[in-house]
Amino acid sequence: MAEDDKTGKAIAYLMLGVAGGLGLDLAAKGLLTDYSLVQFVFLRSLFGMLIFFFLARQFGGIDSLKTRRWRWHLLRTVLAVGSVFGFFYGLAHMPLVDALTLGFTAPLMVTALSVPMLGEHVGWRRWTAVVIGFIGVLIILRPGSQAIALAHIAVLFSAFFYACLAITARKLADTESSYSLSLYVVVGPLLVSTALLGAGNWQLPDTVGWLLFGVAGACSVITWIGIIGGYRRAAPAMLAPFEYTALVGGALAGYLIWNEVPDRWVTVGAIVVIGSGLFVVYREIGSAISSRYLRAMTTSSAAVIAPDSISHRPRQDPQSRPE
Repeated sequence: MAEDDKTGKAIAYLMLGVAGGLGLDLAAKGLLTDYSLVQFVFLRSLFGMLIFFFLARQFGGIDSLKTRRWRWHLLRTVLAVGSVFGFFYGLAHMPLVDALTLGFTAPLMVTALSVPMLGEHVGWRRWTAVVIGFIGVLIILRPGSQAIALAHIAVLFSAFFYACLAITARKLADTESSYSLSLYVVVGPLLVSTALLGAGNWQLPDTVGWLLFGVAGACSVITWIGIIGGYRRAAPAMLAPFEYTALVGGALAGYLIWNEVPDRWVTVGAIVVIGSGLFVVYREIGSAISSRYLRAMTTSSAAVIAPDSISHRPRQDPQSRPE
C-alpha cells in the first residue's frame, strides 16, 4: 500500500508538471500573437525568476547556488537562450501539437550525444530507435513535398540545445544542485531579451496580457516542481508515458482554441517519435546511467532526475539538494 501511495503521488506530481508545461505553451501561443518574442521571453523569465527566488528555501536556499564551475554554467545559459528562443519562435509560427512533437525529439538527441560527449555506451537497439525517431521527424516535415519552414528548423535546433543542456547537466550533477542548474539558465534568456528590448519589441500589456505573462512564469516553475517531484518518487520507465499526454492535451487545445487539426502525416510521425522515445527510456533503465534526463521542454531548464530507486551514486551535500 505504501508503494502504491508513492507511485500515485509520483504520477500526480508528473501530471502537475505536464499541466504546467501545457499551460505555459498555451499562454505563450496566445501572447505571441500580440506581443513580440523578445518581450515574451523577458517577462516570462522575469516572473519565473522571481518565483524561483521566492521558493528558494524549499530547495536548499540561496546557499545552494554557490558554485566554482562558472564556465559550465555560462555555457548552459548560452544553450538556454537558443533553446528558449528557438522553441517559442517555432510555437508562434506553427500548430501547437507540431511544435510539441518536434520538441520531443530531445530525448533521442540526448541518447545520440551521450556517446561522443559522455563516453556512454549505446547499444544497437537504442541506435535503431534513434534512427526510427528521426524518420518520424522526416514523416512530419515531408521534405520535397512542401517547403520546410524556418519555424520547424527553429524547434529542432531548440531540441538540440535542450539536449546539450541535459548532457552538460549530467556532467555537473555530482557537484551542483538542481536548483542552481535550473535558476542559472533563466539568467541567459533574461539578459539577452533585456538587451534586445526596444520600441519595436515592447508593447504595454493590458490586464489580460499581464495576467498571461504571470501565468507563463508561474507555469514554468510549476512544470519544474512537477517533473522533479514525480521522478524523485518513481522510475522513468513508469512515468515517461505520462509525459507524452502533453501531445494529447496540445492537440485538443489547438483544435478547441485555434481550430488546428493535425494532418495524418503529423499524426503518424508523432506516433513514431513517441514510440522511439519510450523505447529508449525502457532500454536505459538498469544501464550504467545513474542520472536520467526526461524531456521537459516547457520547464525553465533541464532538471536533474535522480530518484532513489534507480540512482546509486553517492551524492554530495544531500541536505542542500532537492533530489
